[in-house]
Amino acid sequence: MAGVDEAGRGPWAGPVCAAAVVFHPEAVLSGLMPCIGQINDSKKLSPRLREEIFDFLDSSDDLELGVALVDVDVIDRVNILQATRRAMRAALDQLAEDSELVLVD
Repeated sequence: MAGVDEAGRGPWAGPVCAAAVVFHPEAVLSGLMPCIGQINDSKKLSPRLREEIFDFLDSSDDLELGVALVDVDVIDRVNILQATRRAMRAALDQLAEDSELVLVD
């Protein structure tokens, strides 16, 4: 199962970004346990904690991560919804295996 989410749909300018992640079933994310209760909305995290979580996830062998951007020229051409879908698909395509289920936030 993969999870995918976007950022950048609300701003007036700039690209839309999507990230897809798969946590391996045997993963032990003990490094995140102290802050796991706070990870329900990244906007509520302090910049420092957000960076720490990113660094942890970015260096973890317990997950797969895909990140993709779709530029403004594509957004203007196809609309924000279609650009978001393209970014999500591109992020999912970076994962090593296809997921049977994708949860989209």
